[in-house]
Amino acid sequence: MARWGPVLVLLLALALALVLHRQSGVDLGLDLDLDHLKALFRTPSDQRPDQVKTLEQRVSEAWESLITPPQTRWRRAAVGVNSCVDVVVSGVALLEALGLNPESSPGPVSGLDHEVLGSLEDLRDTFLFFMSRGAAAERFFSNPELFQTIALTALQIPGAKLYVGGNAALIGQKLASSPDTEVLLSGPVGPKLHELLDEKIVVPPESLRETDEYHLILEYQTGEHWGPLVAPQANRFIFSHDEANSHMALTEALVQSLDQFEPDLLVLSGLHMMEGLRPEARNQRLDQVVALLSELSVPVHLELASMTDPGFMQRIAQQVFPLVSSLGLNEQELLFLSRSMGGPHSDVSWSEVGVASAAAVGVASDVLQWVLQHFGAVSSGSLLSRVHFHSLPFHVVAVVTGRWGNQAASSAAGARTASAQACGHAHVHAAEAQLKAPLEFNANDTHTLRLDPDRPITVWHQHHVTLHLSPVLVCKRPVRTVGLGDAISANGLLFSEILPPK
Repeated sequence: MARWGPVLVLLLALALALVLHRQSGVDLGLDLDLDHLKALFRTPSDQRPDQVKTLEQRVSEAWESLITPPQTRWRRAAVGVNSCVDVVVSGVALLEALGLNPESSPGPVSGLDHEVLGSLEDLRDTFLFFMSRGAAAERFFSNPELFQTIALTALQIPGAKLYVGGNAALIGQKLASSPDTEVLLSGPVGPKLHELLDEKIVVPPESLRETDEYHLILEYQTGEHWGPLVAPQANRFIFSHDEANSHMALTEALVQSLDQFEPDLLVLSGLHMMEGLRPEARNQRLDQVVALLSELSVPVHLELASMTDPGFMQRIAQQVFPLVSSLGLNEQELLFLSRSMGGPHSDVSWSEVGVASAAAVGVASDVLQWVLQHFGAVSSGSLLSRVHFHSLPFHVVAVVTGRWGNQAASSAAGARTASAQACGHAHVHAAEAQLKAPLEFNANDTHTLRLDPDRPITVWHQHHVTLHLSPVLVCKRPVRTVGLGDAISANGLLFSEILPPK
């Protein structure tokens, strides 16, 4: 009744004015606009098509009001240790330039997954495997001479582009976009990368190199053909032969720089690059990294990336997770972690579940809660209290309740970044994106949850864990898919604050 009160008062006033006008003939100066009166009573279904806001517009506008800065911002952030120059090319164009075609593969048309690439045939099979699934992946190329030949071919592909690459450098770039945050980057930085980096980023002398490390980024678009194969969605396949990053060579330099730089946040990435090492060398190097981390008092965010060795993933979860406060990963890395450790849903795949389905939310939230319970601060002395999960249709930020602040804004900021950057814009263009997240879902043993486009952050609690889900406005024609996960995690961190213990 309260919402109709002003309207009823207006109608009574108008009726009285009309009666007086007819009885006295006095002009009361009323300009009766019937179209305006009709608008007062128009429901959304009565509006013209150009006046009805789409779900995408409603979500985009709601994000803007939700994304508010934390009370305490990060003043200085140190980032390390993998950095390189990304050579971004059409995957199909490069493979064809190398004389490869899908029909020549001895395996199925859907390809074969090789954990380490050693030949052109390995590259062809593995690219087929992930393109047929529309999934992102990253592999090490073990033959340095052949990799150089492939890299030189890639640089000659029409439309090839050079960008800042490596998780650490990409996260540093995004953190440096904040006027309130100073950024130090420790990683191999050659001349081209130094030229591409934001001028605000401080690079220690120990990080400067005479030559650049190159990573090859093979992109494909939704519906793109390669022979009989059709990509179900846009994504990218990454491979490299990278000595400095594969040994995490700048980790010691990163830690040594902390005393002088005095950061209040450290972001670490590049552990996945060590998969190219022999198991003995890899484990020895991981032990050294763990020893360095165990001496730190600054909060650490660990960014994961595509991995293939379950044993190595187990060692990272057991040795590194307890030493970091925050973790960032995507849907492939989340299920790989669960499979490696015998966690929930370890026998399913996203192709079976459907990454945009209501069931996908339940799978993701189950595994996120399991991570914080088994490796996090819920039931142990671990420091891990936050996990930022990002997938194409939705993101979930899960935190140990009471440990982090401003997480609704954090999840919205990450989702907004994904939508804008994929379409190649500084801001979200709702008309160029599509809402693919489920509007209704169940998570854990909670009741049915519904996504409200006008309040798009869905929050629920389960066993000392608070989860924040934001939909993503998926770009219909993505311009660039590389580095989205790093930009998402970095923006999520910029709007986060770690709370002091109670």
